Amino acid sequence: MTRLGIVINPTAGRGRGRSRGHEVIDVLSRRGHSLVNLSGPNVDQATENARQGVVEGLDALIVVGGDGTVHLGANVVAGTSLPLGIVAAGSGNDLARGLHLPRHDIARAVAAIEHGLTDGPRSIDAVQVGSPSQAVREWYVGALSAGVDAAINARANEIRWPRGSGRYVRALAAELRAFKPYGYRVTTDEGVWESLGTLVAAANGPLIGGGVRIAPDAKFDDGLLDVIFAGPFTKSGVIRIFPGMYFGRHVRHPAVEVIRTRSVLIEPTRHGSVPPEAFADGERIGALPLHAEVHPGALQVLV
Repeated sequence: MTRLGIVINPTAGRGRGRSRGHEVIDVLSRRGHSLVNLSGPNVDQATENARQGVVEGLDALIVVGGDGTVHLGANVVAGTSLPLGIVAAGSGNDLARGLHLPRHDIARAVAAIEHGLTDGPRSIDAVQVGSPSQAVREWYVGALSAGVDAAINARANEIRWPRGSGRYVRALAAELRAFKPYGYRVTTDEGVWESLGTLVAAANGPLIGGGVRIAPDAKFDDGLLDVIFAGPFTKSGVIRIFPGMYFGRHVRHPAVEVIRTRSVLIEPTRHGSVPPEAFADGERIGALPLHAEVHPGALQVLV
C-alpha cells in the first residue's frame, strides 16, 4: 500500500478546489492507497504540514489546485527523490498544460499519478531564485516574470471576473494605463544586456498567465532557462504584440530576444521606471535584483 500525502487548495478554480480535493481523496482511497491530508488554512501552514509529512514518510506528495499549489509542492520536494503528483484544478494550470497533464479531470489525473507510481516519475528541472545579497532561495517550476507580465499577474490576482485567461486580458487593459518602459540590467552566461524594456522572463517551462506561450521553445528537462528580453514597446506596441503571445509569435519580433542560460541575474537600473515585483508560477517572489539558477532533474513528477 502506498502512503500519499495530499495538499488541497480549497480556493483553486474559484472555490472548486475543496470538492475536487475530497473527490481525489475518495478515489485514491478506494483504489487502495493510504492518504494523509496535509492541507492547512493558509499556504504557510500547508507547507509546514507537507514538510512534516515528508519527514514522517511518504511515497509521494499529491497537490490539488492550480499553479500556486504546484509551486507549494515543488518547494517541499524539489531537490529530493520524493515525487510530486499534480491534480490540476485551478484557473490557469500552466504547469499542467506544459507537462501535458489532465486538467479538471479527476479520473485521468489519478491514472497519471498511478502510472508514475508504477513506472517511475519523470525528472524535470527546477529553478532556485532569490536576492543575490541573501542566502534564502525559493524554487519555481514554470517561469519567473519581471516586467509588465508580472504587473498583469499581480492585477489579475485581484480580479474575480472573468475566470481563467480572461482575467489577464482585463488586467492588461488596466495595467497599460500607467505603463512606462522599465530599466533593466540582465546578466546571463552570454554576457550583459542593459536597456529599457517591457519585460524580462526566465522560463523553465513555456507557459504563463493561463496559456500565454511566453517561451514557446522552453523545455522542462534541458538544463537551461529561456530568458526573454522584450525591448521598450509603447502602450500600443504592447497591445499589438499581446495576442500573438498566446501562440508564441512574439519571439519573432525584432525587439524580442531569447537567450538560453544556466543562470540569470536581473537588476533594475536608474533609467526608466522601476520594474514591478517579480512573480513565478503565479506567486509573488519579490523585488529586483533577483538571481535564478536552474537545477537539472531536481524535481520528480508523476506523469
